[in-house]
Amino acid sequence: MLPASPTPSNPNAERMAFLSTRAVARCVGVLFLCWMHAAFAAAPSPQAAPAPLDAIALVRRAVDHRLDAEKSHHPIQYLLHRSDERHDTTKLIVETRDGDVARLIAINGKPLGGDADRADLARLDNLAQHPEIQEHTRKNEQEETNRVNHILSLLPDALLYQFEGMVPCPSGQCYRLSFTPNPNFNPPDLEANILTSVDGEVWIDQAQERLTRLDAHFIRNVDIGFGILFKLYKGGTVSLRQTNVGGNDWELTGLALHVTGKILVVKSFSNQVNEETSHYSQVESGMSYRDAINLLKKYDSSKTPYTP
Repeated sequence: MLPASPTPSNPNAERMAFLSTRAVARCVGVLFLCWMHAAFAAAPSPQAAPAPLDAIALVRRAVDHRLDAEKSHHPIQYLLHRSDERHDTTKLIVETRDGDVARLIAINGKPLGGDADRADLARLDNLAQHPEIQEHTRKNEQEETNRVNHILSLLPDALLYQFEGMVPCPSGQCYRLSFTPNPNFNPPDLEANILTSVDGEVWIDQAQERLTRLDAHFIRNVDIGFGILFKLYKGGTVSLRQTNVGGNDWELTGLALHVTGKILVVKSFSNQVNEETSHYSQVESGMSYRDAINLLKKYDSSKTPYTP
């Protein structure tokens, strides 16, 4: 249990104070991914001569483009391999109208079996009988989306970036761009502080103008609630990879997040998270979470790889 601490007066501050270290890691990764996806989805035409980008106009247009892409996204299923300091797991994820549903299929690269597999199937059976649990998951996912959209609205003022040249990349040729914090940006809330403390580079696919790679690092400490709620230390890094998984659907296929810090002044944490996704395929539109559970229970572990 975390040590006692004065209760923050701001409801948002109170929520941030009790985020788990895993939730902090996911939040940081998501913010970077969605920013880069939006900021460069509408990059200049490759036929045009390289020139400095109109950052404000580009980002404002790109926010609208991202929202349009969300509306046309078709639900999918995929494998998620995640490792950190304590766990190495592989899950099969199915997207539904009621939120994502997952089945644990491997630990440390070995297929789940025996009691462990039966326990996870029992968890899915229990989930099917308790829609309020899935509704809680769906609401959390929606809140995360709302927070990310809020961060997106701040991007025209939060960051400065510029074209650095063309480089070879797995998809062919990519634009290479650098980004730095805007020293004149005044964060309007706690979460926006993250945007004041990072710089790095991104690679953008020339043919489809989509993000293929991002490398960023914290150039100074990030203090949330004056460092009382939590602090991310200078030197942390984030690396992302996006891939066209078929049908011009670009998904996050790689994440490496290495950060350290403190929560409530005294509790230190270290997140060394690596995620890889693979084996994407579309599922039926409008699928319910119970439909996804039935699909997951039919999964044949003997015919599917356990790691991406």
